Amino acid sequence: MTLADRWLLPDGMKEMLPPRARQVEMMRRRLLDLYHCWGYDLVMPPLAEHLESLLTGVGRDLELKTFKLTDQVSGHTLGVRADITPQVARIDAHRLRTEGPSRLCYCGSVLHTRPGHKLASRNPLQLGAELYGHAGVDSDVEVISLMLETLAAVGVRGPVSLDLGHVGVFSQLMHDAELTTEQQDDFLDMLQRKALPEIAGFVDALALAPALSERLLALPRMSGGIEVLAQARTLFAGSERISQALDYLEQVAERVAVRYPQTDLYFDLGELRGYHYHTGIVFAAYTPHFGQALAKGGRYDEIGRDFGRARPATGFSADLKTLLETAEALPAPEQSAVLAPSGESAELLAAVSELRLQGVRVVQALEGEVVPGCCDRQLVQKDKQWVVEAR
Repeated sequence: MTLADRWLLPDGMKEMLPPRARQVEMMRRRLLDLYHCWGYDLVMPPLAEHLESLLTGVGRDLELKTFKLTDQVSGHTLGVRADITPQVARIDAHRLRTEGPSRLCYCGSVLHTRPGHKLASRNPLQLGAELYGHAGVDSDVEVISLMLETLAAVGVRGPVSLDLGHVGVFSQLMHDAELTTEQQDDFLDMLQRKALPEIAGFVDALALAPALSERLLALPRMSGGIEVLAQARTLFAGSERISQALDYLEQVAERVAVRYPQTDLYFDLGELRGYHYHTGIVFAAYTPHFGQALAKGGRYDEIGRDFGRARPATGFSADLKTLLETAEALPAPEQSAVLAPSGESAELLAAVSELRLQGVRVVQALEGEVVPGCCDRQLVQKDKQWVVEAR
């Protein structure tokens, strides 16, 4: 590595400089205050912990994203968190043990071995809210509503589209087709890529009953407006579990539409983001100005089982840095400051302290320092009183 390369960040790693970093911090505080007003309590899990704990309950989805290292104290393998949700599940199961619903929120850095997509960084600032202990439409509608309120608070540009799906549809089809785990993974990969010719060849090779083959072939096309649910009811007629999943989606959509009539609703029964992680409804928010989901979430009722406390759970997360990149107008951080003269007199120091207590930005001059450009006012002594005036 050359001397110049030492100061370059690794590919996919991003840092924030003034005044952007200040804008991110201001928005972080605004959103955490929003969650507080909704009854969500803030938690701050550690950046690294035992690898088994970080990967518990999430299947294989996070294992390849997680940096692994050896703890020099215990010799155990640790992981640097790639997602905060497993940590929050652990906290709910073992640290809080709340009887009844618990509402938790967080905002912290995570680290990915590889970016999630071409536009993503490998060190997102993950923001999220999760509701444990309630299974049903009420909690999912609450979490989706809070996700949409988050986008509104940030000031995301353009109309927001809410993408709704349910992993129960795919799960039941896999059960009916009696596919092996390897076959399911292959089909899932093709489905996520909407690789229709590959899917046709794959299904044909399975030699399933005609009705079941038709359902597998139609799944990647099951996307669009509310009419998709009606089409799915006809296609999957006779499957009680799929019918229940469609009913659930419709109930959630109707209630969200009442609360947020300006939000476009889009249904995609082939959207299986986090299939090994989620157990029911999945949802994501999009805007025309960004090619990936701005925020996403769903129901993951099984996540606490391996922690010894299986509780219903639903939640969402987003990268705060990405949200701000799509915002129309960010809060302008206060850049101007008052220049105070150097000195150690008690009266001067008291005046500086009083201004800072009032939230005023004060820069005290250093010997030989060039006056900072942000100082548009100065603290001067007049009639034995320290007052602020324009420079």
